[in-house]
Amino acid sequence: MKDFKGRHIIVTGGVKGIGKAAVDVFVREGAHVSILDVDPGGKALEANKQIRFYLCNVSNAESVRENVKQAIANAGEVDVLVNNAGIQRYGNVTETTEEDWDLVMNVNLKSAFLVSKYVIPSMQRKGLGVIVNVSSVQAFLSQQVVAAYTTSKTALLGLTRSIAVDYAPYIRCVAVCPGTIDTPMLQAAIRESPDPDEVFRECEEMHLLKKVGSAEEVGEFITFLASSKASFITGQAYRVDGGLGVSIAGSKRT
Repeated sequence: MKDFKGRHIIVTGGVKGIGKAAVDVFVREGAHVSILDVDPGGKALEANKQIRFYLCNVSNAESVRENVKQAIANAGEVDVLVNNAGIQRYGNVTETTEEDWDLVMNVNLKSAFLVSKYVIPSMQRKGLGVIVNVSSVQAFLSQQVVAAYTTSKTALLGLTRSIAVDYAPYIRCVAVCPGTIDTPMLQAAIRESPDPDEVFRECEEMHLLKKVGSAEEVGEFITFLASSKASFITGQAYRVDGGLGVSIAGSKRT
């Protein structure tokens, strides 16, 4: 994919996990990448001259507006936006606090709205662009006690369709819906269990491919969708989930 040489890519939540994996592919393909993240450790990534880090609260309109403006001033109009920033909080509807509900909605959903809001005019000035929203397989299925998370990731699919419809034909918008991926977020979650190794094995068994996905696998797919090889794709959501939820439990025919 030579689509990205000299192009300007913005990735939210690009310091770790899936976001960082996508950043690595874009950089490998010659892009200039602006990372918007609240993790100050991202500053170290600027050791690579193709990367600029912006300490940005992507759920705050003023922070987003100012950092997107600065990113455009430094690297030019935006070609691709990857809305990847996300968090997880556990709880069902009766257990989840209003504060946690608002936090998850702000980081997982409002951030995609805000960053798109301030990036789309740049794409319009350029006359083309691609937005990739990182949702989740839990936009289609749900575990227990993830009421806020699964709701936020499902709503991202609606935002994806809306952007695709409103800004066609020059801006494409798609969603990527990962299954269980080996990221710092997953590792932090399973460490809360009395037996993290057993939880990880359970995660592997849930997928038809009997493994947990890697951030690199999702990062490669994100960059494919952002490339000209996917130029006839917009408004759609794609599951990168190892077959999670495809099989129906039951007895085998003998």
